[in-house]
Amino acid sequence: MERSIDARPSGPTRWMLASATLVVAAAINGLTGCGYQFRVEGAGPTIGGADRSAAQGPAPRLAIKTLVNRSFEPNLETRYTNYVRYEFSSGSGAQVVPDSAAADLVLTGEILSVSMPTLSFSQTTTESRTEVVLRLDVEEVKTKKKIWSQVAKGASEFFVTRDLQFNRVLQNRALEQAGRFAAADLAARFLLYVESSGTAASRDRSATPTSSAP
Repeated sequence: MERSIDARPSGPTRWMLASATLVVAAAINGLTGCGYQFRVEGAGPTIGGADRSAAQGPAPRLAIKTLVNRSFEPNLETRYTNYVRYEFSSGSGAQVVPDSAAADLVLTGEILSVSMPTLSFSQTTTESRTEVVLRLDVEEVKTKKKIWSQVAKGASEFFVTRDLQFNRVLQNRALEQAGRFAAADLAARFLLYVESSGTAASRDRSATPTSSAP
């Protein structure tokens, strides 16, 4: 006599499974009804809010003039102008252009001073510092109005040896580093100005209506 085994769950077990199924279905329906969806469309949110370029409009076009060297150290104006151009091109919030005719803003500046104070002195070594002070001014091309002016100092240390020729190499390297530090500081300050208040040139260009096809 064969005996069959019923693999189906008993009454209480079937009731528990049915109840669990109803709970899951009700939860899914509730989430859907409250506006939740298990699907993400688009690029998603951006950390920090909206895109800065979209919020502030186009970057102002900036022409940089050769700096005026008012220090006692000769032949710095070309090198320091190149440092300013590099730093403002990479981290100032402005688009550096070669010609002022195509620019919204014009940057002029001066190398105010170069000093080399002695930091420490001993019988074997002498440590010195190169300190450079730069001043930059930015004005609007259309209105000739000065909108930004800042003074910054860059410094770099070097050791003085008994080799005079090598000392000049170390001094030139310190002059280069100090100029780069000052230029980077000024570019960062101008970036803060552009992000906080913007410029009239960039606002005018962003407010210019664009034609669209009917």
